[in-house]
Parts: sequence; C-alpha cells; structure tokens
Amino acid sequence: MEDKITFRSGSLNLSGVLHLPDSAEAPEPRPAIIILHGFGSNKNAGNVLGPTGTFLKWGYAVFRFDMRSCGESDGEFGHILCEDQVEDTRAAVSFLESRPEIDGSRIALVGSSFGAAVAVYTAAVDKRVAAAVSSGGWGHGERKFRGQHPTPEAWAAFTNMLEDGRRHREETGESLMVDRHAIVPIPEHLRGNLAPGSVAQFPAETAQSMFDFNAEDVVSDIAPRPLLLLHSSADSVTPTEQSVEMFKRAGQPTDLYLTSDTDHFMFAETNTRVMHILRDWLDKYFPPPEQG
Repeated sequence: MEDKITFRSGSLNLSGVLHLPDSAEAPEPRPAIIILHGFGSNKNAGNVLGPTGTFLKWGYAVFRFDMRSCGESDGEFGHILCEDQVEDTRAAVSFLESRPEIDGSRIALVGSSFGAAVAVYTAAVDKRVAAAVSSGGWGHGERKFRGQHPTPEAWAAFTNMLEDGRRHREETGESLMVDRHAIVPIPEHLRGNLAPGSVAQFPAETAQSMFDFNAEDVVSDIAPRPLLLLHSSADSVTPTEQSVEMFKRAGQPTDLYLTSDTDHFMFAETNTRVMHILRDWLDKYFPPPEQG
C-alpha cells in the first residue's frame, strides 16, 4: 500500500509517501521508519527508495518525504537550513503519530549524509524518536568542512565563499548562490548517485547553516534510546572521523560500524553486508512485528 500525502511543517506543505507492508491489515499498529534524504536531494533518491523496499519486506511501515525547498515540497527551492530540516522531521513524526496504522511510540529515523546529521540531531531533541540510524553522517560542521576542503587553497576558497555570502546579503538583501560542489565536493565517479531533480545551486546561507550545525553536541541526549552509526572507512565525501567522534560522545546503546567495501552512498549501492548489519541491529533494538 502506497499513500501519497501532504502534511504541514509550520506554514509549509511538505510532500511525502507513506508505505505500508502487505501484512498491514493486522490489527496492531505498525512500527514506522522515516527515511531522510541527503543534501538537496529528494524522496525519490536511490538511497531512499532502496531502503524503503527493504524495510517494507521486513514488515515496517515506511515514510519518505521531501524536506522544505526540495523536491515537491513548499519553500524557496534550494534554500536549505539545518534547523528547518529538524523542524520538518519533527513534523513528520507528528504526522505519523496521527495515523491509526502507526504505533506512535515506535517511530525510528534513518538518514544518509545530510539526512543522517538531521536524524541524529532530531533524535537528540525529540524524545518521541524511538531509534536512529546515521549513514555517512556528520556531527561537527566546521571540522567536516575542513576535511572536505583539505588543502590551504581549498579551505581559503570555502571560507572566502562564506564571507562573500555574508557581505552580498548585507549589501543587496539577496542571497549569493553557489554551486553544490563548492559546498560539498563529490568525486566525479560518485555524482551519478545524485537523485534527478537534486538542487544544484544553494544560497551561501546553506553552507553557513551546515558550518554551524553540530549534532555531536547533543548526540549524548539520545541515550538510552538506541543509535546506529554506519560509515565507510574510506568515505570520499564525508570524513569517516565524523561518525567516530559522534560515537565517542554518544551514550549507550550506540553501535559504530566502519565498512571497507563501500563509499559514501552506502544504501544506494545495495551493499548486502550493510543491510545485514542493519537488519541484525534492528532485530535487537527496533524489531519488526511478527510476520504472518
């Protein structure tokens, strides 16, 4: 069962799709997983659709949606701020709580990259989230960007872009638009993983918002609810140390898995080892309903 819906986040309408497994006619409400897309992506990305089908097979209800300013949701296209995405995710939790098919006490967040940082932060500040999974996420904006712009020349170009954005805003009242790869460089061989319709140009305020966003400052507040941190040990987009440092700061139960045979888009690669790790972890900490 697939239900295309619109729900509210503040004054905005957000576009989402609720999936219910074939066995959802059972009388008991289902546990649900909300899948959060990555940087400027949308609910139809490969690393959203892939896990959606898998979680459905495992018996979960699944909700995927476009953050504001992305995909089919309201908001100025591409004008993305981290705090807004946390608000949108909390609104998605509220929406699921209102659905009779969903067990409102068992709603988990699964995010990739930018969505992973938002998942961790939201779980920390919203006790309604029962469990969280971060794939290739980040916990400290400035340190993340230093890793993504490692040379003195690249770091100077990035910080100059932030300063130019502030100055342009002050002088004109308008945003300075910058290319997505000036904010988050992605190697050419991985760019095919970007979803059709992804945002290509962002205001400089988006980069500043990410720079200031530190999920690791609040990650300890998730405990005693469970957290899973997944990361490639050779991530060519988001430095691996981001998940390692979040693990150091997290309470328990928290698990960290570093895999050598993946890159940044771990779910899009349909890596069977990653999915086995995820299934075992969910069975322990956020089990699906009994099948049949």
